[in-house]
Amino acid sequence: MGYSGLSSSTKSVKITFRIPYNTEWGQSLLVCGSAPMLGSWDVKKGLLLSPVHEGDELIWTRTIAVPGQFNCDYRYYVVDDARNVLRWEMGNKRSFSLPPFCQGGQIVELHDFWQTGSDALPFRSAFKDVIFSKTSASNIDNPEVVHQDKLDQEDSILVRFKICCPNVEEGTLVYVIGSSMKLGQWKVQDGLKLRYTGEYIWEAYCLIPRADFPIRYKYCKYGKNGNISLEISSPRELCVGFTKSQRQYIFLSDGMLREMPWRGAGVAIPMFSVLSKVDLGVGEFLDLKLLVDWAVESGFHLVQLLPINDTSVHGMWWDSYPYSSLSVFALHPLYLRVQALSKNMPEDIKNEIKNAKERLDRKDVDYEATLATKLSIAKKVFIKEKDLILNSSSFHNFFSENEEWLKPYAAFCFLRDFFETSDHSQWGRFSSYSKDKLEKLVSKDALHYDTICFHFYLQFHLHLQLSEAAEYARSKGVVLKGDLPIGVDRNSVDTWVYPNLFRMNTSTGAPPDYFDKNGQNWGFPTYNWEEMSKDNYAWWRARLTQMGKYFTAYRIDHILGFFRIWELPDHSMTGLIGKFRPSIPLSQEELEREGIWDFDRLTRPYVRKEFLEENFGDSWTLIAAIFFNEYLDRYEFKEDCNTEKKIAAKLKSCAERYLLPDSEDKIRRDLFDLLKNIVLLRDPEHARSFYPRFNLEDTSSFRDLDDHSKNVLKRLYYDYYFQRQEKLWRQNALKTLPVLLNSSNMLACGEDLGLIPACVHPVMQELGLIGLRIQRMPSDPDLEFGIPSHYSYMTVCAPSCHDCSTLRAWWEEDEERRRRFFNSVMGCDGFPPDQCVPDVVHFVIRQHAEAPSMWAIFPLQDLLALKDKYTTRPAAEETINDPTNPKHYWRYRVHVTMESLMEDKELKATIKDLISGSGRSYPRAEDVKQLSRETAAIAL
Repeated sequence: MGYSGLSSSTKSVKITFRIPYNTEWGQSLLVCGSAPMLGSWDVKKGLLLSPVHEGDELIWTRTIAVPGQFNCDYRYYVVDDARNVLRWEMGNKRSFSLPPFCQGGQIVELHDFWQTGSDALPFRSAFKDVIFSKTSASNIDNPEVVHQDKLDQEDSILVRFKICCPNVEEGTLVYVIGSSMKLGQWKVQDGLKLRYTGEYIWEAYCLIPRADFPIRYKYCKYGKNGNISLEISSPRELCVGFTKSQRQYIFLSDGMLREMPWRGAGVAIPMFSVLSKVDLGVGEFLDLKLLVDWAVESGFHLVQLLPINDTSVHGMWWDSYPYSSLSVFALHPLYLRVQALSKNMPEDIKNEIKNAKERLDRKDVDYEATLATKLSIAKKVFIKEKDLILNSSSFHNFFSENEEWLKPYAAFCFLRDFFETSDHSQWGRFSSYSKDKLEKLVSKDALHYDTICFHFYLQFHLHLQLSEAAEYARSKGVVLKGDLPIGVDRNSVDTWVYPNLFRMNTSTGAPPDYFDKNGQNWGFPTYNWEEMSKDNYAWWRARLTQMGKYFTAYRIDHILGFFRIWELPDHSMTGLIGKFRPSIPLSQEELEREGIWDFDRLTRPYVRKEFLEENFGDSWTLIAAIFFNEYLDRYEFKEDCNTEKKIAAKLKSCAERYLLPDSEDKIRRDLFDLLKNIVLLRDPEHARSFYPRFNLEDTSSFRDLDDHSKNVLKRLYYDYYFQRQEKLWRQNALKTLPVLLNSSNMLACGEDLGLIPACVHPVMQELGLIGLRIQRMPSDPDLEFGIPSHYSYMTVCAPSCHDCSTLRAWWEEDEERRRRFFNSVMGCDGFPPDQCVPDVVHFVIRQHAEAPSMWAIFPLQDLLALKDKYTTRPAAEETINDPTNPKHYWRYRVHVTMESLMEDKELKATIKDLISGSGRSYPRAEDVKQLSRETAAIAL
């Protein structure tokens, strides 16, 4: 900012910090910043503010003297009496520079508002680089000059108005109007025009007579077509309280323009499910350009994918599970377009691609055949062009930017194939990773160097293809949303290179919930957060930085795991017998004080003769002889079958030697149930710590206890799961989640479904994390169906997701539930149709489109159900995942090509009418005009 005719002064200036904020008992506000008097970013030394009540508001304020030419960055914090940080502002640090016209003796008031997590969202790349990139003002105005003669008017106060306004159409101006003559007395044409200073900020100085105070004012947008858009709230108010002898400057930072919040819509589909006329048996990264075109013409601002990292752990269709990463950095070769590997593809390879396309063009993805075919073709192209590619400057740039993860990944893939297993504990001297071993493995002198380079080559081309698609999406105003899995496979590059970051003797899962009443066991090792914190979570930061190269938004899978994770022993196969980590256990002393003494009875499987008879009938004696030892009136599992994995192994060997009384699956389930018939879990690392078994009241072990023990254990159960952990879990999330958010500029959304602790939603709101709402999984336990019109703004709403059945399949699953939805939600009398007809789909999609949620994101399958012609396939076949089946085959393919969908003008018009009619934003018409020509070029 430039000013005329003023020299700097050595006199001090008084600065007053002022911010409204309602605290709880024992909390205070302080300001901490870069200047020594603000603590030099040491919160313990920050400037503590004092509270003052002004009407219904609690104002925190403090005045300090600063020298001329003072400048600093600062931020506000909520602290306890010991100055421990309880909460801090989100978004960018505040910056303040004392203007040159402050020559000394003045009072400068900084009127701030607390910056929430949602205030920071417009600065995330989804908005800044995509949605608002073509609508926000781009030309920064010249600095405003404030002349000394204006400041010498003692009966006036200089006010700097400042507002953040992200969504400003080209040619639109921002004004402040208000009760003062200087603000136009509410007339826009006479109001104060603000100038654009960059980063969505509009500001201007105005000298206002003291007699006009208190002033009431609003900001507004004035379009080039004459449209005026006023702030929607009641007017803002500014009062002054100093005498005329004091020259007073007020610097307002009024936060965000108060307008109707931006709302958009998106489409969700796994990468492998996309179908085009060009792809080879599976959706490919370059197909995203077609999907983006269709999204734009249908009114969508977002395309959401499932994880796209390499999952090639087992070398079979089990690897179709996209959440079990072989590497959190490497892209999956499955999504490679082999036709794009070379501009000079030999005829024999072209013919091979053509034949492979015909062979792999199936209803569902053939994971094994498709991946094998692509790798075979890519290997042939690599042999012909490796020197050209590996010596190119673009490859060298890629390699230098990614070698930290790329070299270990390539070495891992070589060792996996050489030893024919990803279980790195079976790799002899290579079981333990070291950089010396790595450098020898990837050395140019190694006999297998071509194999190493082939993996470099694949990742380079995958990077090029995904980058092309990502840039195309950005150019069309479409947010590309990725997915951050909660875990990694225990036989992965990451557990090989960083074993200290994982608790390898444990497994990750989820307690019983909507998805699975028996709980889930995903098989991933849990994280060693204590170890991760030692380098400020460098692995997570690198992971998010890599993801941010391609995506502008992401979904945090199972965000509850960043508060606490459901941890199971590695010998478990199911998900019920676990405990939360971190959590405060029940101590032996605590239990003994309550009169609980018999810990063996409570922690060991409670098996009686009548249980065996009930489960196994006349063959109970055979089962007892194989699996149990008898002790008095009870039975105990033998040493060789006292865990789930041991039971499964022994049962498998018995099935080969005995004629079992029932199917192996049923016997295994019954034995597992008996093994889980416990009340408490003893901590294997701390023998005097215990955890209540989930749903302990459902067990016969609990039912056979005396009434006193039952009452004590019920109370402690409730305390463990719903009370004592809340502070700990909040603290844990506030250590880890900000690291994720600060590691990239992507917009973050959290999948907050399941058993949700009370601290989750307040923390998500604080951090600006967008939650997820699925209508059939309401967070209110008193509701059977969620009410989209009641959802909060900071949410994504959706009728279904990949972890549950589609809208069509859900409708057909349960006749009584279907009728309740038809009568109570749709408001219709009588009986509903047996099939989910387009009218029903239209109602549900409109209901979600009209919801207050920031995003309404629809699975492509649900959108296709708007037309009868796309509902010929059995609805159950459109389900992407069955969470109750840990070995589910992820292979769904859309049964219509993207090219055909582009030609279906009726469907696109129907969807766009639903989106635009709900008041949601949609891509601008000028972006759409270019699509037809570019779509044709893609097809060629």
